Amino acid sequence: MSANSFDARSTLQVGDESYEIFRLDKVEGSARLPYSLKVLLENLLRTEDGANITADHIRALSNWDSQAQPSQEIQFTPARVIMQDFTGVPCVVDLATMREAVKELGGDPAKINPLAPAELVIDHSVIADKFGTNDAFAQNVELEYGRNKERYQFLRWGQTAFDEFKVVPPGTGIVHQVNIEHLARTVMVRGGQAYPDTLVGTDSHTTMVNGLGVLGWGVGGIEAEAAMLGQPVSMLIPRVVGFKLTGELKPGTTATDLVLTITEMLRKHGVVGKFVEFYGEGVSATSLANRATIGNMSPEFGSTAAIFPIDDETLNYLKLTGRSEQQVALVEAYAKQQGLWLDPAAEPDFSEKLELDLSTVVPSIAGPKRPQDRIVLAEAAEKFAQDVRAYLPVADLDEAGEESFPASDAPAVSNGVPTKPTLVTAPDGSTYEIDHGAVTVAAITSCTNTSNPYVMVAAALVAKKAVEKGLTRKPWVKTTLAPGSKVVTDYFDKAGLTPYLDKVGFNLVGYGCTTCIGNSGPLPDEVSKAVNEADLAVTSVLSGNRNFEGRINPDVKMNYLASPPLVVAYALAGSMKVNITTDALGTDQDGKPVFLEDIWPTEAEVNDVVANAIGEDMFNKSYQDVFAGDAQWQALPIPTGNTFEWDAESTYVRKPPYFEGMTMETSPVQDIAGARVLAKLGDSVTTDHISPAGAIKADTPAGKYLTEHGVERRDFNSYGSRRGNHEVMIRGTFANIRLRNQIAPGTEGGFTRDFTQADGPVSFIYDASQNYQAAGTPLVILAGKEYGSGSSRDWAAKGTALLGVKAVIAESYERIHRSNLIGMGVLPLQFPEGASAESLGLTGEETFDVTGVTALNEGGIPETVKVKAGAVEFDAKVRIDTPGEADYYRNGGIMQYVLRSLIRK
Repeated sequence: MSANSFDARSTLQVGDESYEIFRLDKVEGSARLPYSLKVLLENLLRTEDGANITADHIRALSNWDSQAQPSQEIQFTPARVIMQDFTGVPCVVDLATMREAVKELGGDPAKINPLAPAELVIDHSVIADKFGTNDAFAQNVELEYGRNKERYQFLRWGQTAFDEFKVVPPGTGIVHQVNIEHLARTVMVRGGQAYPDTLVGTDSHTTMVNGLGVLGWGVGGIEAEAAMLGQPVSMLIPRVVGFKLTGELKPGTTATDLVLTITEMLRKHGVVGKFVEFYGEGVSATSLANRATIGNMSPEFGSTAAIFPIDDETLNYLKLTGRSEQQVALVEAYAKQQGLWLDPAAEPDFSEKLELDLSTVVPSIAGPKRPQDRIVLAEAAEKFAQDVRAYLPVADLDEAGEESFPASDAPAVSNGVPTKPTLVTAPDGSTYEIDHGAVTVAAITSCTNTSNPYVMVAAALVAKKAVEKGLTRKPWVKTTLAPGSKVVTDYFDKAGLTPYLDKVGFNLVGYGCTTCIGNSGPLPDEVSKAVNEADLAVTSVLSGNRNFEGRINPDVKMNYLASPPLVVAYALAGSMKVNITTDALGTDQDGKPVFLEDIWPTEAEVNDVVANAIGEDMFNKSYQDVFAGDAQWQALPIPTGNTFEWDAESTYVRKPPYFEGMTMETSPVQDIAGARVLAKLGDSVTTDHISPAGAIKADTPAGKYLTEHGVERRDFNSYGSRRGNHEVMIRGTFANIRLRNQIAPGTEGGFTRDFTQADGPVSFIYDASQNYQAAGTPLVILAGKEYGSGSSRDWAAKGTALLGVKAVIAESYERIHRSNLIGMGVLPLQFPEGASAESLGLTGEETFDVTGVTALNEGGIPETVKVKAGAVEFDAKVRIDTPGEADYYRNGGIMQYVLRSLIRK
């Protein structure tokens, strides 16, 4: 019950239903706040308990100084939690382990139960092994169940063992698209109260739901577990960046072009740790699908959230997707009552402002390794010619007469790229040549775009026009279609477009995250062999949001983000060397060249298909029994009981060691003495570099572990599918094939130097960490700027902690990873302003002592601690940013804190 210090409790009547609400207009100053902060203000009003959330916290938010740096901590209580299976499995593993730990400490295991609604969508486990055939989807689903039976049994058990926990079975759709199409409420109703739908999710792209006016963002699995167990999210009231939209998109431009432009602008501006909020007349001209696409890209531009207010467009989408009349009426009435309804002319109080005239957006792609590196489509071939030199062997550059230029400094060229034509023999005996720049993967994938019917229909129409001209994909291109929900294939079928997609190779491979998260599956053997033997710099083009190095496919060095229709066009062209705005994509039946403009649909054509092929009935049909699953799901055998029956032979789900030896009393925080450097890393090291991801190779520590446990190489599966097994995940942490550890120069991947041995030989990071831990030697990580951006959250922190790392010292951090390090008992430190490992002369071979950490035992947070590394000394900033984070660190981590709190209740 709220303390209701502001007499804000009231009643809202909508039709025949009456709801308790907490009125924002009872708090002076609320009207001037941005939409996102109004949502937070209501959250505090409703959860005010006089202790953790007080009237002073509410006043601090209502008196928010838009120009001040964040300093006021508040406790945000999300209405619900959403998960995908990669990050959700370890959440449920941890909950099951916590039940046993409570039992061992003399408590009631049933206390470990979600206190907020939690929904998990299984969408990250399908791999595009099979493609280009009509039965590819069925084959991939069969392979998915074969690989993941143990995990799926475990999740089915969780669905029966935990209250308020629901699972959307495999083959349904991508979590974020399922969220906006069905799970999101926009206005939540629970216990007779109506309040804004808010959430945290175990995937950074949780922000897609911001397009529906729902405030939420991605957190690590450990934070999500705490939220499920009733712990509020500790946060500082953020700065809010107002992004004004004016005008309308020009014909020929897509939502993808828009989000890549916004991503570039906001990355350049700097929005890490901030809310972004869209306002202005251009918002009304932005479809809900485009809003969701923009919200989805929030992690790519670095903001915590990227939200749109509620308006008629929101209501129309809720109606289209099958929400009840009462729910739609409630959303409208509540938003208007609370000042959450869009006023296109309003200028709320923002910390910073940007503006974009939508009519200035031009066709674009992004790459070859970061989503913020936008390239104007007309300049893409020329830019590729420059960028590819950084990915070529020196010998190839020498042959091109460029030996005086190192790969990283290669000059621009106006005609041609170093070339290495390589003959490929297909299984049917036919031959063709591939070269640097060949598009070997063209994938319509990820929730960023597959939720958007306009770009999906545009892609299908490009395919139709291409087929009518006699074009098809080049034989070396692996083409895949992985929509975010079954609704997509329903409207393709209704519009008669499916056969055309099939004819150019974009057959359905699954409903889920595939290529965008590294589940692209292998290239055809003959293509992979040619690429690796000739060391070709080949490319992927995908309609996703992530194109980091090593993420998409181990054979592919350069990755480009593009709209779905451009993905189809590049599959036809077959190479990034082709300027698809001016060069022919192929020839028609009469031998005449076919250009992009010949097969690009008009805006009217796209709108006509969307208007006639998509209806409310499709959404009702797809989601009428969404949690039940198919016969294969329902037939999975599951154990019973409120504690899980762990299988000692399982290589998928194992009981983790987080609570071993735990007592009810905490141990004092200790300084760090005699630490060694496990890795010295550069700028922009992402959680995708840190966290285990992709395929498991046989000659790695993880591969050796599986082999020793009787797993055949063909059954290794991916790291993501084995996130419930900490033994596999520790061995894959810091093992990304593109990771460059500067203390092991000349290596790429999970290597370091092991200073427990004479001369510090090069070793696998996992093997070295085992030796260090056996010797009682703590470890540190040195890093540059933007440490921990990326999407693979929980295991980036869990793996770091389990490797024995006690502190990370970086130039700057991404918000979630910094918080997750604390949640796993790892101390995040920051170099002094303007300083770095390089400027301080640190080689990584030093022994580190960190003193002053013990000041945390006195209840406060020290501003700095003293770091001594060999002859170098400096004061490192302590990046424990809130008192709540300090409590977690003192307890050894967030899970230990929650466990002790629940037992004491």
